[in-house]
Amino acid sequence: MADLKDLAALLGIPEPDKNTSTAKANDKRRGHDGNVLRLRVRVEKRRGKPVSIAWGFFSHPMELNRLLTLFKKTLGAGGQLVDQTIEMQGDHVARMKNVLEEEGYKVGG
Repeated sequence: MADLKDLAALLGIPEPDKNTSTAKANDKRRGHDGNVLRLRVRVEKRRGKPVSIAWGFFSHPMELNRLLTLFKKTLGAGGQLVDQTIEMQGDHVARMKNVLEEEGYKVGG
């Protein structure tokens, strides 16, 4: 019985290099233009309530929707997409930075 290596060889799929790491933290997220994205997260007060805003995205709308859904699940708060920015209800700056860094983004102030 043939194993997966034989099948991969028949299909022309190269064997993975064991010396390279596939960790998500080493991969840098890039925008449409190929540059590494540098995101920012801040808090604003709107009508007396805090709103956490992440901006600096230059990504596909489906990627932004995926991040918004991830934020809603991990932060337990409502949010929305507005012109390449993600706005979340409440003061979640530190937690948003952690989630973005885990996803491979470079986050500043």
